[in-house]
Amino acid sequence: MSATSGIAVSPELASTFADAVSSLSIRFLKISIRNEALVTDITIPPSSTFENDLNRLQSLLDDDVPAYVLVRLDDPPSAWLAVHYVPDTAKIRDKMLYASTRNAVTKSLGATLFVDTIFATSKGDLTPAGYAAHKRHLAAPKPMSVREKEMADIKAAERDAGGAPFRINAARQSPFGTGVGLKWSSDVESAVRNLADVTEDHVVTITIDPPTETLILGEMTATAADELGSKIPSSDPSFAFFSWSESTSERRIIFIYSCPSTSPVKHRMLYSSGSSSVYQTAKSLLPSLLLVPRKVETSDPHELGASFLRAELGQRNDLNRVETANNAGIPEEAFARPRGPPKRR
Repeated sequence: MSATSGIAVSPELASTFADAVSSLSIRFLKISIRNEALVTDITIPPSSTFENDLNRLQSLLDDDVPAYVLVRLDDPPSAWLAVHYVPDTAKIRDKMLYASTRNAVTKSLGATLFVDTIFATSKGDLTPAGYAAHKRHLAAPKPMSVREKEMADIKAAERDAGGAPFRINAARQSPFGTGVGLKWSSDVESAVRNLADVTEDHVVTITIDPPTETLILGEMTATAADELGSKIPSSDPSFAFFSWSESTSERRIIFIYSCPSTSPVKHRMLYSSGSSSVYQTAKSLLPSLLLVPRKVETSDPHELGASFLRAELGQRNDLNRVETANNAGIPEEAFARPRGPPKRR
């Protein structure tokens, strides 16, 4: 599987779920990861209505162990709810493993069967009251992004001016906005936060869904610095956060903006305008001084490696320096500007 853990649905699980779909005799199908595969843990038949049966999840799940649970709905009975249960108290490795494998469950078993998804971090999220709160959240008006709010303000200003165009800064008239409106999905935020706790070198790669301007989680795996080139997309732009000890006792996190020159121009513009906001948001998610103060940029991800990172960051002092430029009021670069075309290999 691309951009995930590579763990796949076992033939036994595929067969069990197919039988559950056709027989209508299963309410819950609990799935676990064992021996590098997604396997059936337990199946439970219905005993009451969907809402009443939700109470049974309290005994079905463990307090500290992630799991996936497929739940048959009542209306219609052919529809399923996908529950991704990753408790806050679970081990960091388990959190990352289950987060990076979750897409394999619904995609492999038939995405059209699943009409809703719950991301639960405690058993309390999986009670009738918790499900009712989830439904209210889905029905509530979606909050506007910064960009949407800005456009609404512009339209209001035009109305106040009698319909005359309201002029704004040219950068904010870009069809891609300024990047400040990029939305963070919950799994991207969780993956970046978890980098603060890993004890070995890890990389998290992120892409943007252009229609929704939402950050999408890509690769999330342990990797050495010299293997970074194989973890980052070679033909499309992407962002990456790399937790690196650099053979020292102090671990730091490096923000990487990769923009291959062969990628579409519109995509390059979108990633360029969004890179600064992604970096600034990551600063608020991670402990102070853990994120390296400056960004690493490349137009050829294959050149990424330990020596490349040292050279790039060495031009701006070393990995462990304090962010003196920011403290002195010196602004950082606004956008990534990848260098020329990729090297021939």
